[in-house]
Amino acid sequence: MSNSKCEQIFVFQGGGALGAYQAGAYEALHQHDIDPDWVAGISIGAVNAALIAGAPKERRVENLRTFWDKVSSNLTFGFGHDGADVRRISNEISVMAGALTGIPGFFSPRLYTPYQILYNREAAISFYDTEPLLKTLEELVDFDLLNNCRTRISLGAVEVVSGNFAYFDSRRQTLDARHIAASGALPPGFAPVEIEGRYYWDGGLVSNTPLQYVLSTNGSERNMEIFQIDLFSARGTMPKDHFEAESRIKEIRYSSRTRLNTDDFARRQIVRRAAKRLLEKLPPEFADDEDARILRSIGVEYDVTIVHLIHRRAASATHAMDAEFSRASITEHWAAGYDDVMHTLNHDKWKNRGRPRDGIQIFDLAHERHGKS
Repeated sequence: MSNSKCEQIFVFQGGGALGAYQAGAYEALHQHDIDPDWVAGISIGAVNAALIAGAPKERRVENLRTFWDKVSSNLTFGFGHDGADVRRISNEISVMAGALTGIPGFFSPRLYTPYQILYNREAAISFYDTEPLLKTLEELVDFDLLNNCRTRISLGAVEVVSGNFAYFDSRRQTLDARHIAASGALPPGFAPVEIEGRYYWDGGLVSNTPLQYVLSTNGSERNMEIFQIDLFSARGTMPKDHFEAESRIKEIRYSSRTRLNTDDFARRQIVRRAAKRLLEKLPPEFADDEDARILRSIGVEYDVTIVHLIHRRAASATHAMDAEFSRASITEHWAAGYDDVMHTLNHDKWKNRGRPRDGIQIFDLAHERHGKS
């Protein structure tokens, strides 16, 4: 299938520090000259999406590198690399250090003075201040470029009062740093972000991946090539202790039923093709029939290719893997994303792919590197 006929789309799941995996994956995609027409993200995926959409093509990798170097700059411990157990202890120390001192360019702990306790509503419902993230985004993201829709960007969040899921979309509104911060305002760590009189929390509270939004919002008949870069795997192993149980719970909760979404879309693609074929068989006198009009509305034919890339939890990972911003772990996540994309794009199945059968095909090729099915 020719890439020139496809709308290239990157879909970024949320996952805190694990988001460096998406940055590494983008670097590899960039080196293969795969340029997104649309980026969609939730939480840290929204940050990565903005760093890409809000920069010229030649500066996007540099943009991502600057951000991830900044957030890991305070946690550059030089120990804990001699084995999984020792490394796990080092990772736990990194988590505690980040919780106590904050993450540079991302968030800082609140100072609970009497004034803050009595008069600051945000201090009453959150532990950290995300003003550093807003400043970082203002420094790194060209919002004029982001809003010109050359690369469409969509960010998922949850409206606090109604509980409704919402998407901030550059096709529909002008975005700024608040929209990105709102998508990643995970309670109770972060306070909700106010936008036009409404308050928003992290979109991961409802769904941690924008895949369903992308699949249901495609307003054209162009073929779609979607690179879905997930940070939590729905599949895993049986936990051996409480810490592994916590890790597994987090993976299940935030994997967002990705395979369910793709399976459901595959069924709808089959129905679309069947509706189109049936309409072609109808006698002319049924062309304006009400049921025929309904079938015609769902019978738009376009092909969808989904490349699924999933961060795999390391043996040394802790249950707080998404809050562990040590330089060592960030570097490993980045390298893992880069290597998974390189493996996928150099795979014979990818290079020799054809037109999707029944309108959809899914590639999950990087799992071979990890010895998993």
